[in-house]
This record gives sequence, C-alpha cells and structure tokens, in this order.
Amino acid sequence: VNLNRQQVFGYPISIFFIIVNEFCERFSYYGMRAVLVLYFKYFFQWNDDLAISIYHTFVAFCYLTPIFGAIVADSWLGKFRTIIYLSIVYAVGQVAMAVSAIHDITDKNRDGTPDNLTFHVVLSMVGLMLIALGTGGIKPCVAAFGGDQFGDQQEKQRRTFFSVFYLCINGGSLLSTIITPILRAQDCGIHSKSKCYSLAFGVPAALMVVALAVFIMGSSMYYKAKPEGNIMFKVSKCIGFAIKNRYRHRSKQYPKKEHWMDWAEEKYDKLLIAQIKIALRVLFLYIPLPMFWTLFDQKGSRWTLQATTMDGNFGAIVIQPDQMQTINPILILTLVPIMDSLIYPLIRKCGLNFTPLRKMTVGMILAALAFFCAAVIQLQIDKTLPDFPSKTQSQLKLLNMGNTAIKVQLPGSEEFTLPGAQVFYFLNKLNKLLFQSVILLSQKVFVIGFLQADDLIYKPQEGNNEIRFINGMSKPLNVSSDAVQLGVINPFHYSNYTQIKNGRATFTLQDGSHSCEYSKDFGFGGSYTFFVPSTLSFGSNCQESITETVNIKPNSVHMALQIPQYFLITAGEVMFSVTGLEFSYSQAPSNMKSVLQAGWLLTNAVGNFIVLIVAEIAKLPKQWTEYILFASLLVAVCIIFSIMASFYTYIDPTEIEAQFKNKSYDSDEDDDKKKLEKSEHKMEKRNSVSSDEEDNKSNQTSM
Repeated sequence: VNLNRQQVFGYPISIFFIIVNEFCERFSYYGMRAVLVLYFKYFFQWNDDLAISIYHTFVAFCYLTPIFGAIVADSWLGKFRTIIYLSIVYAVGQVAMAVSAIHDITDKNRDGTPDNLTFHVVLSMVGLMLIALGTGGIKPCVAAFGGDQFGDQQEKQRRTFFSVFYLCINGGSLLSTIITPILRAQDCGIHSKSKCYSLAFGVPAALMVVALAVFIMGSSMYYKAKPEGNIMFKVSKCIGFAIKNRYRHRSKQYPKKEHWMDWAEEKYDKLLIAQIKIALRVLFLYIPLPMFWTLFDQKGSRWTLQATTMDGNFGAIVIQPDQMQTINPILILTLVPIMDSLIYPLIRKCGLNFTPLRKMTVGMILAALAFFCAAVIQLQIDKTLPDFPSKTQSQLKLLNMGNTAIKVQLPGSEEFTLPGAQVFYFLNKLNKLLFQSVILLSQKVFVIGFLQADDLIYKPQEGNNEIRFINGMSKPLNVSSDAVQLGVINPFHYSNYTQIKNGRATFTLQDGSHSCEYSKDFGFGGSYTFFVPSTLSFGSNCQESITETVNIKPNSVHMALQIPQYFLITAGEVMFSVTGLEFSYSQAPSNMKSVLQAGWLLTNAVGNFIVLIVAEIAKLPKQWTEYILFASLLVAVCIIFSIMASFYTYIDPTEIEAQFKNKSYDSDEDDDKKKLEKSEHKMEKRNSVSSDEEDNKSNQTSM
C-alpha cells in the first residue's frame, strides 16, 4: 500500500500519537498492577491467599481478552474504532479503581478503614473487569494499527517504529513501578489518614484518559484499513469440519488419511490445510509453556508480599516492597541487547547449536532457579518471624514492673527469678483452668502485675512498627511525638499499641512540671514495649532510665537479597519469551501469525490459573515449600518440553506455501490444458459432423 500522508523525517505523523498513547497506556496498566496485591491485602484486609487468587485471576483475564479484541477488530469494527471504544471502557475501569480506594467515602468512624467494605470491593471488581477487557482488547490492535501507517516502501521505518514502540512499553512499565508505589506510601485522607491507594490508582487513571485523548487527536491523520475478516474463524471452522468429517468416517471401511486434517479436503483448500498443519505443530509445543508463566507472574504477587517482610533501607533511599518489581524492566532493557550482541554470538563461536527451543529450555531452568533462590530467602525470613502460639497453645508475657527481682512459679514449670523491669515469655499448651481468658480471647495475653491486656497476634503490616509505653510511675505520664500521640497514661497502666513509621522518632515524656526526651531508630515491622520505671529521673539521663523490650523483631533480611531471583527470572524471560515469539513467527505460515499470537497469550492466561489451582490443592503451611513446589514443577515440565523439542524439525513455511501454490498453479495449468484439448476435440468432432452433413446434402441434390 502506498500511503500519501504527511511525514516527518520519513515517518508518518500519525505514529507519534500512537507511540504517546502506548506509553501512557502501559504506564496506566503497570502502575495500577504494581500496587494491586498490596491493595487487596492491606485495604481490604484479605489474607495472602485470597489477595493472590484475585490478582492472578485478573492477570489471566488480561491475557484472554486480546483474542476477543483481535476478532472484533478484524471482523467488525476495524482497529481504529476497536481501540477507541475499548479505551473508553479501560478508562472507566481505572477511574472506578481510584474511587474504590477513597476510604473517606464511608469512613464514619474516621479510623482509616471504610465501614461499607462491600461497596469498595464490588466497585474495584467491576473496575478490574473493565480494565481487563480494555487493556486486553486493545493489546493486539495498537501495534498492528501502527504498522498499518507505513507504506510498502517504508519497511526500514516500520522496523524502527516497532523498536521504539516496545521501548515505550518497557519505559512506561519502568516509570510506573517507580512512581505509583511512592504515591501509595503517602498518607492521605480528609477525615483520617491512610495509605494513599486512591492516588496510586488515580494517576494511572489520569494517564489512561490522556492516552485516549492523544489517540483521538490523531484521528484525521490515520490510515484506517477496513476489517477483512479474522483468520481464527476460518481456522476454527476448518478444524471443526475435519474433526466432524473424521468422526463420520470412523468406520474401518473408509481408507485412512495421512493426517487427520486431511479430512477437511472435501471442503477447504489444500494450502489452508497445510498452513493449519504447520501452525498445529507449533501450538503442540505450547502445551508445557504455561508453567513458565505460573512462576513468572508471581513476581507481582508472592514476591511483592515477600518483600513486605524485608528491610528496604538502602541508605540514602527507602525502597517500597512493590518498587522491587522495577528491577524487571530495567534488566529487560539491559539484557536484551547484551544477549543479542554478546552472549548468543559467543555461544555460536564456541560451536554450540543454540537453537530457539534450547534457549527456551534454558529460560525455563533459569525461572526455576529463581524460585529456588526465593525459597532460600524465605527460609532466612522465617527465622526472624515471631513464634506466635498455635490454636492449641497460649503465650504468657510476664513483666516485672518493680526494681527488684521476684520469684515466679507457673504450673508445669520450675520456679524462676524475673529481674526488675524484665520480660519473660511462657509458651504452653492450653489449660482450661489456668487460661480461661486465653480460651475466650484466642490470642496472646500480656500480664502486668495484676493487670491483663491483649497483645499483638500478628506482625505489624506495611513495614510499620507497633509501640506501647508502660507507666511504672505513681503519677500520670503524657507521651507524645511529631508522628504519634499516645496521650496520658495512668499510673501503673499502659497505652494502646500505636503504629509508627520507620526512621528516627523522638518522644516527649511529661508528668506535669517535668519533661524529657527519648529517641529511638525504628526499622520495619517491629513491635516494642517501653517501660518507664518509678525511678525515672527527668533530664539528660532520661534515655538511660527507660527499658526497651522487643516483642517482635523488625525485618532484618535485606530486600537487596531479592535481586538475584529477579535477575534469574528476567534472564529467563529474555531467553524464553523473546525467543519463543521469534520462533513462533519464524515457524508460522504467513496468515497464521495471529493464531499463534492468540495461542501464546493463552499460555499466559492458563499459567495464572495454575497458580490458583496449585496453591488451593497444595495448601502448604510454609511459604518456602510452595516456592520449592513451583520450581520443581517447572523443572519437570522443562524436561518434558526438551523431549518434545528434540522431535521438532525446523521448517521454512514460506517455502512450503510456495510449493503448494506452484502445485496449485501446475494443477490449474493441467486443468486448462485438459479443458483446451477437450474443447478442441469437440470442435473437431463438430467439424467432422458438419462436413458429413454437407456431403449428404450434396449427394441428395445430385440425385
């Protein structure tokens, strides 16, 4: 097609609108997705398994809907109108997500959590369904629509466009996974302060509106190809006819065909049947591939939750758990050129035949190794987690508020000495007589002299710390800081647990006329009790007088230890995903590339569903064992795939297509010759008959 349109430096002006649209749309999608699992866990207060299940269900549908978008665009609306209509749906979904995260809408108690949680859950689920339909629906259309803007003489410019196009995808992903977690970590709200998920979803929503507006602005400059029908319909009908026809002729009296698709020859062209056979050979290799995506997409769910139990302090900056996903697009942009220009050429120089299927096999092994690394890290994290009592246990925490040691004897244990201002933990199986209050409360109990108080039964969330002060003085004590206000604590009493962020905090203690300051550097996810003794001397030595007890240790395993697993999974993605697409396109017939694209996206969707199935069936008590399970499954699948790949023979589809076309052409020529000969024979016969008739007439006349 020769397109006579306005150009800049040899490129159609229209593609600049498409590139900006793609960047904004990818920022919108990946920005929303980066904080999604934490939104489920902390805003809705869902447990890890439910949060991950909904997350992977959403991702799976995002990979299913492109098939719908491709069919609609190719068969009815065309690419331009499909992008417009589904982008509107997409933008509405993003706005719904932003609104669902505004906790102040129904926060009557002003405690940072919505009272009508059902409203927020329903609104967010509707939003996610619209987003899945929108982002998946336009996914196969935008790149193809951009390619349509170039003429036949602009092949070089078209290749450059696709390079910039995919750079925008990774650029949008990179920036969004940096920015939206920062927005999420802010405190916002009208009546009460809470993590700002509304802003983290609001910015992607605004970017999607911008993407739609920019795309519409270029409307008059686009080349809009008319829909020509979708090949997937034709392929499905041909396969369906072959299966039906084979079933009809299942009796032994009918001769066998070389391939089951040959049963479609009665109705369909041999070239189409040959093309479908080639595509089916590639699609057969897709069967084991979903397992790779099962592991890969967990970097946005399980790995993000793993990061919430780690130390994100990198010195000058503090990394949010959901920002660790940024490593993936950074490594993608780095590893792709390194692999293509350095690693693969070196392997070839070593004389190794590193075929595409072998690259994919290595990619699967690297992904499995990434999960083995995650399991090792999880083992280290588990060592730092508190030992909470199980359903058949209770835990007593005894605090001696006096200055002198006392002797304590509990049932089932020997007498021991508890020093002044010290804590002792006692873990034992439940005894109905001794621990009646524990049975009723089903949680740990904090005993202060003759006072009894509930203690934490969970590790502090979102990297925050939980603190409480105990006033061992005979007069009321006011405790405050810039970050939190604990208020007045009565004599020989305690404050409620209060959340405080990581970093240095300074507390001011006042008993009326006297005051002093106490400072503490907080990490992530710790729980502390600060005991103010009766002998507290206000002044510069105040810091030394207060006793600090660590109830729950802060996160001590550093987030940097996740970098190796991100490196391995990304290297695996480069070798598996990029190579897999190249292999599929090189082995696909010219008119079957969209069929293989649909099959490839289907493997992504199935992989995310496998996460749900395996996690539900296994129900492993320890997270590291689940990582080992997934890694082991991928290794097993990798072995199966390598065996399947060893039987695959690489072909040149264009050459096979050319052979069929030549045969068809020769067959047509033969048919034409036969028709011509038959025609000539008839003419000769007709001439002979007419000649005989004339002779008879002349004879009759002479007679």
